[in-house]
Amino acid sequence: MPKITVLPHHDICPEGAEVELEEGSNLCKGLLNEGIKIEHACEMSKACTTCHVVIRKGFNSLEEMDDIEADLLDRAWGLEADSRLSCQVIVEDKDLTVEIPKYTLNHAKENH
Repeated sequence: MPKITVLPHHDICPEGAEVELEEGSNLCKGLLNEGIKIEHACEMSKACTTCHVVIRKGFNSLEEMDDIEADLLDRAWGLEADSRLSCQVIVEDKDLTVEIPKYTLNHAKENH
């Protein structure tokens, strides 16, 4: 199973984490199932950018994003070339290193 390394984030994952997710699993759901409480204000319907992550390692192993995800990412805080919406990332057979940006544009933060 691919290993997902989550870099430290001051609120969500202060110590960082390392988890294994099955190939074909959704990154956001997998992180949530492992206790990493990544924001996901639109309930993973591809309508916001709160689950924005930067894939520091393994980006090229992922399927290409569609136009809707690309348009949404233009609104994300801290956008980088290797940014993705974690709700749209399907884990492939390669290990990933994921950074959760320091901030998110969530105007109505929910208690997830």
